[in-house]
Amino acid sequence: RMNSQSLFLLFVVALVVIPGAYAEDTPKVESELRPESVGSATDENLVAREEEAQSADGFSVKEKKVLEDSFTKFEFQAEVGRLMDIIINSLYSKKEIFLRELISNASDALDKIRFQSIADPSALGEGDNAKLDIRIELDKDAKTLSITDRGIGMSKQHLIDNLGTIAKSGTSSFLEAMSKGGDLNLIGQFGVGFYSVYLVADEVTVTSKHNGEPQQVWRSSSDSTFSIADDPRGDTLGRGTRITLHLKEDATEFLEEGGVKNLVKRYSEFINFPIYLLVTKETEVEVPLDEEELKKAEEEEAAKKAEEEEAKKLDGDDVEVKEEDADEEDKEEKPKTKKVKEVSKEWELLNEQKAIWTRNPKEVEDEDYNKFFKALTKDFEDPLSHIHFTAEGEVEFRSILYIPSKPPADMFEKTNAQNNNVRLYVRRVFITDEFDDLLPRYLNFLKGVVDSEDLPLNVSREMLQQSRVLKVIKKKLVTKALEMMRRLSEAEEEAQENKAKRAESGDKAEEKKEDDEEEDDEEDDEKAIEEYKKFLEAFGKNLKLGVIEDPKNRKKLAKLLRYKTSHSKGQYISLPTYVSRMKKGQKHIYFIAGESEKEVETSPFLEKLEKLGYEVIYMTDPIDEYTVQHMDEFDDFKLANAAKEDLKFGDKHEKKQKEKKEAAKESLKGLISWLKDLLKDQVEKVVVSNRLTSTPCVVVTGQYGYTAN
Repeated sequence: RMNSQSLFLLFVVALVVIPGAYAEDTPKVESELRPESVGSATDENLVAREEEAQSADGFSVKEKKVLEDSFTKFEFQAEVGRLMDIIINSLYSKKEIFLRELISNASDALDKIRFQSIADPSALGEGDNAKLDIRIELDKDAKTLSITDRGIGMSKQHLIDNLGTIAKSGTSSFLEAMSKGGDLNLIGQFGVGFYSVYLVADEVTVTSKHNGEPQQVWRSSSDSTFSIADDPRGDTLGRGTRITLHLKEDATEFLEEGGVKNLVKRYSEFINFPIYLLVTKETEVEVPLDEEELKKAEEEEAAKKAEEEEAKKLDGDDVEVKEEDADEEDKEEKPKTKKVKEVSKEWELLNEQKAIWTRNPKEVEDEDYNKFFKALTKDFEDPLSHIHFTAEGEVEFRSILYIPSKPPADMFEKTNAQNNNVRLYVRRVFITDEFDDLLPRYLNFLKGVVDSEDLPLNVSREMLQQSRVLKVIKKKLVTKALEMMRRLSEAEEEAQENKAKRAESGDKAEEKKEDDEEEDDEEDDEKAIEEYKKFLEAFGKNLKLGVIEDPKNRKKLAKLLRYKTSHSKGQYISLPTYVSRMKKGQKHIYFIAGESEKEVETSPFLEKLEKLGYEVIYMTDPIDEYTVQHMDEFDDFKLANAAKEDLKFGDKHEKKQKEKKEAAKESLKGLISWLKDLLKDQVEKVVVSNRLTSTPCVVVTGQYGYTAN
């Protein structure tokens, strides 16, 4: 029999324990409690609460026990074991590729369920299941990183086939590549990208739910085995896959929100599906004071008031102001609060910028292209121009190329450095922007993206350099880049023609509507002229470098060049324009090189050419003469340097001039001989010339030498 003291103790214990158990709001654990053993009841309630507590990977202690008991253990395929050994013991520096691989796999799983839903809409499900997205969660305390997708999910057999065994050819090829010192970045190329998780994790848990199949749990601790069991929690995913990585000590950097955001933006910014990260937000909010704080505040206020009253008495001021008392009463009526920092969790979208290159160019506005350019390059100004295209054939890819409005400050300082202005994607997953030869160096100012559906994921830069793939992509990119520049050039030439016609006619339409239309046309023309001028000021040297280095595209590049001439009145003209207004009988395109426009237009070398009415191109850029040496002719007309010897004029009196020249040579024989002796160490020869009209003599350069300029 229990005495009254025992009953009192039991009542006290019950009051303490039972409310705590209900506060946890956990399911009741069935057990038979012996009335005489109060301690036993307390222990078993505690055990129940512990069993229901959720661990970092989402399993309670009780569920873990059930899971461990029901796990079926499997051996990894031998080659997979070797593969994992390589990865686990790797000193590979770019461990971050694991995140790219997991997001890419999640995207593929989402693509599969979306495709399946076309034939069977019910496969997609309803509510949250129909929302196709990827979610990333970080837990610093448990040192875990989790990625969840609502993709097609995996059944037990899928988990065995996809994560436990791999097509021998793929694994063998990867192992062979690694044995020869290959790049670990190639891992995804062989279909084994999932195993890159072992670069950063020593244990991996995969929870997956496939339509019509029970939810499964796959687990491996980077040894030679993996285990699979039915999930004791039932269906928690609805559909899809959740991968939880228990990170190694040297991989805790991947628990930092900022770092994960940067990696997602670098590698997976243009994935088709939204990628969310669960982030911690800290906000300042006002909350009412609790009883203790309120009591303390009132005491402090009363003490302060007493001090003020005492001060008034000392000052002899006993006058009471009712309005102030009223104000004090109002203040007292307001609830007393304090500011506290409140920590909350919310999902943040990481890939707001969409891959506009996958859309039809006709559906994309200029504003969208400009926004994408700024997001891609971190530039603040709109680009000068862009081209959006799809390449088909040996290698299929989509691309957008941009001409920025300004050149980089170090453009010609790193002409031999790797070009990282064009980013390569495979199925919208970023692969690399480190290329030696994706674009020729004269086009190193272009920026853009290339996205291929055909290339293997994680195709390495080394592999690209050694294959024909890069050459095919490069050829197409160069062709399209020159097409983009040609459009700018043609628009400028057309605008110049329109401007010239308006200047010649001087007529104006009488109707206001026509005046408005003409004004709009003038604005468009001025804009086209200004844009091309801006382009040449920024990248004119690049085009000239292209004439030197790219013989296949030399003619196309030559048409893009612009020069001032002796007839252009300070305006820049193209070589086709020069040819179109050559005088009848003119057989050469004449040019002169110098340091400035003023210097060349007063040069005595131009005397005969001006007399004949021939137009002369002014070349005042130091690179011009080098460019011309690689451009012997244009449109079947030879380029002739007015500062070099043996200049031909091609006029109808050439035969008569030759006779006069021979006669002068004979009569001036003595002077020529004296000058040769006088200048023997400074000149190669002294000759009589018909190129001068008022200047007695000039110093010219040999046919194959460099001019003084």
